[in-house]
Amino acid sequence: MLTYQNIIIIIIAYLLGSIPSSVWIGEIFFNKDVRKYGSKNAGATNAIRVLGLKAGIPVLITDTFKGWLAVNLVSFIKNNFVPDTDAFINFQIILAISALIGHIFPVYVGFKGGKGVATLLGIAIALYPYAIIVTTGIFIIVFIITKYISLSSVISAIAFPFIVIFIFNSKLNFWLIMFSIATGIFVLITHRKNIKRLLKGEETKFKFKKEI
Repeated sequence: MLTYQNIIIIIIAYLLGSIPSSVWIGEIFFNKDVRKYGSKNAGATNAIRVLGLKAGIPVLITDTFKGWLAVNLVSFIKNNFVPDTDAFINFQIILAISALIGHIFPVYVGFKGGKGVATLLGIAIALYPYAIIVTTGIFIIVFIITKYISLSSVISAIAFPFIVIFIFNSKLNFWLIMFSIATGIFVLITHRKNIKRLLKGEETKFKFKKEI
């Protein structure tokens, strides 16, 4: 049941997700809108590519943290939800979706945001802490081997729901399982252009230095 208090928390989750860290850091400290350079994506990867690690790492941390924090806003609602119950978890998923929408369509900068991978990471840390450790390991291994951030993200996304369902499923409710599947599909959809470039051999390998 959505109460007035619950609706306010959902809106706060959206506003948290909307924080455009890459855009603000780029404009304030580098006089650049990252959405006009590189992949033109307002995310951590493009921030590192365009602005360098000094900007990209804070963007990655901020985007991940806002996803984690949005999910945990449920803790501020008193007497409505009992922790670890289905109602509690389901509301966490609602908050996660709200924050993700905020990242992709941020109200602060004309509703033009990023793909949401870092924010999804923060959400996954909150909802699937053990599964995300394994998924992150897969991401790191693929990246070390290939140097493709996009390919690492896609393979990790494909693996994620299988890890959740077949390895860490003992205490998961139905909607947590469905959200893990939706997460994998979402990453594939947002990376469809990257996938096409990978298939054509046109995708650029990641380099830890900013563009001039």
